[in-house]
Amino acid sequence: MPTIVPAAARTMSLLEVFARERRELSNSDLARLMDLPESSCSDLLHTLHELGYLMRTARTRRFYPTARLLTVAKGISAGDSLFAVATEACELLRDKTGETGLCGRIEGGVVKVLAHAEGTHPLRYVDNVGNKIALHVSALGKAELALGTPEEAARQLRLKPLKQIARGTITDLKRLEEQVAEAKALGWSWVENEGFDGLAALAVAGYVGDEPLALSIAGPTERLRQTREACLQALKEVQALVLHPASPAPALRASTARRTAGAKDSSPT
Repeated sequence: MPTIVPAAARTMSLLEVFARERRELSNSDLARLMDLPESSCSDLLHTLHELGYLMRTARTRRFYPTARLLTVAKGISAGDSLFAVATEACELLRDKTGETGLCGRIEGGVVKVLAHAEGTHPLRYVDNVGNKIALHVSALGKAELALGTPEEAARQLRLKPLKQIARGTITDLKRLEEQVAEAKALGWSWVENEGFDGLAALAVAGYVGDEPLALSIAGPTERLRQTREACLQALKEVQALVLHPASPAPALRASTARRTAGAKDSSPT
């Protein structure tokens, strides 16, 4: 009968503490936060430090994870077939338009970036895999919300505060619901100056298997205004290659509910 391995559980808990605290921590800090004896915590920290997963400051002797953990995580993600599909789609969007291509999905009221391919223009949008974008300013998020029902869109938009982030940010829930309805009617979403001043994005959505995903092109607002039709054509071409039409709304609700439930135990930004 399989059993929980305490050392493994403590290691994952320690990493989750660093993710939550986002600062260097001492042995006593971690022992307190994890409710462990300092001697046990010290052994765990020593092991991870020796293996290269933690660094230690010279003066305060506090710990923080190294980039090795991110390297390992990226290696694992690269083996995910969904990651491979998303990455290739982003690369195709970049090659067709010269703009940054992104793929993301909604997780617990925010949009998580699953893959991206940086644009080739000197002035371009830059993002990172794993980053989380506020749902109410995201073309990716609004395109995915348009796959489901108005009720589900409103529920997701209420999960996080609707903060003013840039000069074009929309914080009125009714107006956001109208944006999603417009995206549903058009088959694509458009945002400008909502998440960042001077940034625009265009997005479409669909399914890979039962997984709802959105694809986006992002870049400077003025340039994308001029090339929007060409960018939309590129998005539709890639959408046809990698995504299939929206499945019935219950499938979206079930998939989103599973991810939202899982997110309740984490601390999404």
